[in-house]
Amino acid sequence: MSSIEGLVSVKEEQKGDILILRMNGRLDAVSSPTAERQVFDYINNGQHKLLFDFSGIDYLSSAGMRMLLSVTKKLKSLSGKLVLCSVTTNVMDVLKMSGFDHVLELSKTEEDGLRRF
Repeated sequence: MSSIEGLVSVKEEQKGDILILRMNGRLDAVSSPTAERQVFDYINNGQHKLLFDFSGIDYLSSAGMRMLLSVTKKLKSLSGKLVLCSVTTNVMDVLKMSGFDHVLELSKTEEDGLRRF
């Protein structure tokens, strides 16, 4: 498990060819650039199917949304995919208000998220 400047911790778990990243904390202007670099490291190392478990993310800023968008675009260009699962109510409200619920692939549970690949 790695911690990103004390704001976001990420635990990784491999299930077949899908990498599950369980995130806890806040995705904001401080933590998002570091989180993005870490995710891009996974992508550059050949992980093109990512499932973000957002059950532990209690805050998402516009910087966090930009990070999700850039990861989604990068994976699309590699024929990969990003799915978010177990999104908290607060974060889901932010995604819906911004229209990101139409841009990102969202699933209620991890099992449902895994089936989307």
